[in-house]
Amino acid sequence: MTEKTSHPVCNCQVCNSAKLESVLFVGFIPPVNTMPKMGSLPVEAPAYPLEMLRCIDCGLVQIGLEVSQEILFPESYPYLSGSTRILRSNFANLKSEAVELLGLAKDKLVIDIGSNDGTLLSNFHDDGYPSLGIEPSQAADVAVARGIDTLKTYFNRDIASQVVADRGKAQLVTAANVFAHIGDIHSVVDGIVELLGPGGVFVSESHYLLDLVETIQYDTIYHEHLRYYHLGSLINLLKGHDLEVFHVQRIPTHGGSIRVYASRKGERAVLPSVASLLAEERVKGLEDGSGLKDFRQRVIRSKLDLYALLAPLKRAGARIYGVGAPSRASTLINYIGLDEGILDCVLEVSGSHKLNKYIPGTRIPVVDEKKLLEDQPEYALLLSWHIADEIAINLRRSGFKGKFITPLPVPKLMDC
Repeated sequence: MTEKTSHPVCNCQVCNSAKLESVLFVGFIPPVNTMPKMGSLPVEAPAYPLEMLRCIDCGLVQIGLEVSQEILFPESYPYLSGSTRILRSNFANLKSEAVELLGLAKDKLVIDIGSNDGTLLSNFHDDGYPSLGIEPSQAADVAVARGIDTLKTYFNRDIASQVVADRGKAQLVTAANVFAHIGDIHSVVDGIVELLGPGGVFVSESHYLLDLVETIQYDTIYHEHLRYYHLGSLINLLKGHDLEVFHVQRIPTHGGSIRVYASRKGERAVLPSVASLLAEERVKGLEDGSGLKDFRQRVIRSKLDLYALLAPLKRAGARIYGVGAPSRASTLINYIGLDEGILDCVLEVSGSHKLNKYIPGTRIPVVDEKKLLEDQPEYALLLSWHIADEIAINLRRSGFKGKFITPLPVPKLMDC
């Protein structure tokens, strides 16, 4: 498969309707993990249109171009979920909650789709559950080295059939932060259904559309994220495969996500959490789309407000260093139009694979975080703003004397 498999989304990915309306066009954005080495000559590189669309018929929010998985998630894909403390804590919580809620016996197989370095599965594996990860990138090698059984491949229905033939059915299948990333979603759900044994449960975790809209998280719009789910759209998708959502929980990861439990229709009692969140979505205008009507204008105002905040600081000669280079920083920096004349550099933790590279689409260098304490710039722009309080406290304790800036949801100087 090659880059030619990238294609525009002309029909809804769930209901196939052609009635798609634009919510926000972010621009032509490079893939978030294309980071040239510092000092390399600028060369031609791909940038793909990035537009958020809403299906008028079923309400699914999605992007308007599907870029090939081999481009977005190559074998060399660098992200390791175990490097993020909040994810480690979240996955430990998922394991405890699922075991209690499902009464999961120790001899039942647990499968994680898009298992990355095995951080989620390690909670089950270390407690004696038979477990299997499915992961196409080099992160699978990290999981295997940790003793976690992992198939290094992309998930599809054929792989599901192979797993069932080799390992049998699973009682729990998870897909955390990947269920919105994979194309041909109906084939994916068919594969998940095939994996599930009688009474089996599918648990997905996805960035939540309501949080995205309410806190203006346009920076989480990038090509890896094909769909932006709310509970209603997930119920609609799963219902077409005879799966019924019976429990939902809002969780703090990625600036706000939802954890959704589903089983075959009628196998489990539907808990009150489902009706409660659906009612909130109706009130907030996610069901009929009214809650998205002013999203674009709020994003534009936020962009202008950030410029208004940064401009006088740079005119006065201040140095502004970015802190953190998550994928969401690439969208923010490219959409806003920041360059090395505004953002002197971006800092990453020692040992990060992103060090000594440029932010995608720019010549902003990514350097070791120790430079913040050595140089003591006047300002630090917190690009992982959704965990700004934690970052600011840690940097202040480490000795940073400058001021903090948060770019979203309202650009401001932060007291700490």
